[in-house]
Amino acid sequence: MIIPRNPRLTPAQLEEVEKIVGEFGCRIQTIVGAERCIYAILGDERHETMMNRLLGLDYVARVDAIDSPYKLMDIKSSLAEGKRQLAGVEIGKEPLFIAGPCTIDPKNPNLFYETAQAVKEAGGHILRGGVWKPRTMPYSYQGDNAALDILLEARARTGLAINTEVMDTDHLRLVLEAGIDVIQIGARNALNYPLLRQIGAQTAGSKTAVLLKRGRPMAPVDEFLAAAEYIVSAGNPKVLLCPRGTLPSMDGYRNHPDESITQLLKAKSWAPVIVDPSHSVGRAAYVPGAALAAMAYGADGFVVETHIDPKSGIGDDPKQSISPAVLATLITDARVIWKLRQKY
Repeated sequence: MIIPRNPRLTPAQLEEVEKIVGEFGCRIQTIVGAERCIYAILGDERHETMMNRLLGLDYVARVDAIDSPYKLMDIKSSLAEGKRQLAGVEIGKEPLFIAGPCTIDPKNPNLFYETAQAVKEAGGHILRGGVWKPRTMPYSYQGDNAALDILLEARARTGLAINTEVMDTDHLRLVLEAGIDVIQIGARNALNYPLLRQIGAQTAGSKTAVLLKRGRPMAPVDEFLAAAEYIVSAGNPKVLLCPRGTLPSMDGYRNHPDESITQLLKAKSWAPVIVDPSHSVGRAAYVPGAALAAMAYGADGFVVETHIDPKSGIGDDPKQSISPAVLATLITDARVIWKLRQKY
């Protein structure tokens, strides 16, 4: 990983660097950060001669070699440096809260607008809303492009950043055209490597963040980080890791709650961890406890399903969305735990 002396290499300097690493079967991927560019060496970077030639360039400050298989996601990566800003929050300095309905109902847009305003008043930073929905059965509601316009209108009315899930390249094209702030990759696509690459490449250099959920059958920490590596290695370092419960499920819960993985992720990677308790436990009554447990484990924030009138919602909202009043209390309590854990 090459760190230049100036915020970025000039085209001529980049060309020279690419020529050097190319001689050793490697290539360069430019990672555009908030304050500077970092140039990742993709391939076997253990060539001593290559490293010496790079270090000999007067415009190179240093070259970091990382033994980890996920070179960019590793906690020793230069991407660990610098601030991470999203929706007005400096992640790591204060918790980030994402909330909103599971599914936007195009037939009842006012329910979403009212929920959006309630999320803002409760202290949420980012509004979530499902435009397209992955469903096990092909006859279930799959979403509607019209819901994207509702999501954009809610952003205009509230000023909140917005988050929605994409499942294919057509969805990706639409959300990029719309300027979505946070693109969500759901559990079913967590190992869809071509899609991960596409998202990373098409959002490279933009302000768009990517919320990557942990796959339901995914077990190892390294596999989760390797999935994120696909996005970052394609050019976008603005990745949020989202544990959301795994299989096999625990009897009584929707999935097996996995908020405890937070500490393991933070021991290996610099990436923020935003836990989703709603999909872990699957019932509104269990969500607050799971969310607060996530904060105690060291999460940087959480994403919870919230609806102004859950019983009138569609998708998962009737069974697992909490009310805005519960959200407001939850955010207050989460901030208390955030402060308490600083002692440890």
